[in-house]
Amino acid sequence: MQQNLDKQTIISDTRVWLERAVIGLNLCPFAKAVHVKEQIRYTVSEATDTDHLLRDLETELLLLQQSTPEDIDTTLLIAPLTLQDFLDYNDFLDIAEMQLDVFGLRGDIQIASFHPNYCFADSDIDDSANFTNRSPYPILHLLRESSIDRAVAAFPNAEQIYEHNIETMHKLGVEGWKSLFSREK
Repeated sequence: MQQNLDKQTIISDTRVWLERAVIGLNLCPFAKAVHVKEQIRYTVSEATDTDHLLRDLETELLLLQQSTPEDIDTTLLIAPLTLQDFLDYNDFLDIAEMQLDVFGLRGDIQIASFHPNYCFADSDIDDSANFTNRSPYPILHLLRESSIDRAVAAFPNAEQIYEHNIETMHKLGVEGWKSLFSREK
């Protein structure tokens, strides 16, 4: 496990993933606008255990709640030193979701999940469809429900995004996915 925490490299890796995969492949048609407007907060957790990560999550949830969408529309809480095992990460998501209730934020904020080994239920680990939620590090993506509602209202056929993403990943394949991050830009 990485002991030397280079936050700038971790944020840079995450930005490359966002730009090349999420925005570049149009996996989330809403991401480009907040990226261009610099309304995404990238925060790297120094947590090496779930208790510390939970405290970082609580801090970020409250910060997002207290900020304006113009300042911070969405937060990527990056956890490079913990939850490397996807099953542990998946278990932690249940705890993270409970924090929305603890702080009265359910309906205001939702948590999307990304992990280097993301695997949908009943899916083969090598299924390229899993790449839609694969990221360079474990990430908890904190999103404002109001921003999602506005984006969905402005995007026709938003319910088809998931199907489009799976099709994109199957066309791209494993080698295509790897090439997104191996070439210099």
